[in-house]
Amino acid sequence: MDNTALGLARIQFGVTLVYHFSFVALTMGLSVLIALIETHYVRTGLESSKVLAKFWGKLFLVNYSVGVATGLVNEFQFGMNWSEYSRFVGSVFGPPLAFEALTAFFVESVAIGIWVYGWDKVSRLAHLAFIWLVAIASNYSAFWILSANSFMQHPVGYLLDNGRVELKDLVALITNKYLFYQYSHTVLSAFVVAGYFVMAVSAYYLLRKDHVKIFKRSFKIGMICSIAATSLVIATGHFFNQYLVSVQPMKVAASEGLWDTAGPAPFVVLAIIDQDNRRNTYEIAIPAGLSLLASNSLKASVKGMNDLQAEYEEKYGVGYYIPGVSVLFWSFRIMVGIGFSLIFLNAVQYWCWRNKKIESYPILLKMTVWSYPLPYLAITTGWIMTEVGRQPWIVYGLLLTEKGISKVVSAASVWASLATYSAVYGIIALAALYVARNTILKGPYN
Repeated sequence: MDNTALGLARIQFGVTLVYHFSFVALTMGLSVLIALIETHYVRTGLESSKVLAKFWGKLFLVNYSVGVATGLVNEFQFGMNWSEYSRFVGSVFGPPLAFEALTAFFVESVAIGIWVYGWDKVSRLAHLAFIWLVAIASNYSAFWILSANSFMQHPVGYLLDNGRVELKDLVALITNKYLFYQYSHTVLSAFVVAGYFVMAVSAYYLLRKDHVKIFKRSFKIGMICSIAATSLVIATGHFFNQYLVSVQPMKVAASEGLWDTAGPAPFVVLAIIDQDNRRNTYEIAIPAGLSLLASNSLKASVKGMNDLQAEYEEKYGVGYYIPGVSVLFWSFRIMVGIGFSLIFLNAVQYWCWRNKKIESYPILLKMTVWSYPLPYLAITTGWIMTEVGRQPWIVYGLLLTEKGISKVVSAASVWASLATYSAVYGIIALAALYVARNTILKGPYN
């Protein structure tokens, strides 16, 4: 472990970001599913749809509350641990964060309060409108946060002035091509999490043979959501990776364990990576596989890390521009492996659903329950690849991570805050799980 202030600050932000986004992802996806369920209730008057909307709404509130609380910590870190970064990029980050807070978060907070307490106080259509406001605001909020992150990955619409970047073109910021790929991939990932959450809880009830009728419907909703979202996540991830070849070639080369430029370039399935000597001591590779994935051509050349390192030294000056290769290499394979595993499980679930009663397959239902952590592991490794792959830059090509750390923050103070956050977050997680568990055990009619 890097015990410097820089290393600890990076670990702290990574821990708090992954923790926070775990709740955000479920909020984004589940809010839309609840809105769709309530829409069915308003259109048909079917009481079971109202029961489901209320039940999932209770679990949504537990998740939402933790997500909001933990999100504040991430913003505090910009001023505490990363003040030099904030000074450098504050003009660009200010507008997206303001839009997120003033338009999305406030609308979402007000709408969710009315939705919770307004079941018998406003009309059905008005009540439905408020849950759709929550769903839209949740995903709109993510757009502004990711627009800021996309600038860190691929800066656009800025002007360098007196050692800091100034926002020159807001339209360029929100039409950043990187944002298009990142936002679509992230939102779809959130729907994978939500779909599996709904399926896992529904499978639990089906295993108990409790409230079978409504939870068969609920399982179907989650299954359709996860099938569509997982398929689209894989598709958008493929196109995203092809885009990264042009804007972040070092990230692609590192995630593929490609040290030397090759044409055609092999796809390395497994490797023992020796970063100190810039080589793989052992690898299993598919000839021309990476060329095909990167550019849809079996003959295309893909730049390796050694050549990119030389290019970056010539462009940016002496330095080490290769990120943590082993972390990226295995994060990418875990993410992709989980994606295809979930697709396979979806196919089995769909086949069983079409051919026989889903509650007659207890092994499949147990697999569904136990597979629920997999989407969370996938989004975690996805963020690791996104953020670690950008290193050593905190703003790609403009500001090195080591230059963004606060000058007055000591390693001891970061250690103290990291330990405190970890302890508090652990308690919050246990509390959230306890409340969610009790909500599930009480059932949909309590």
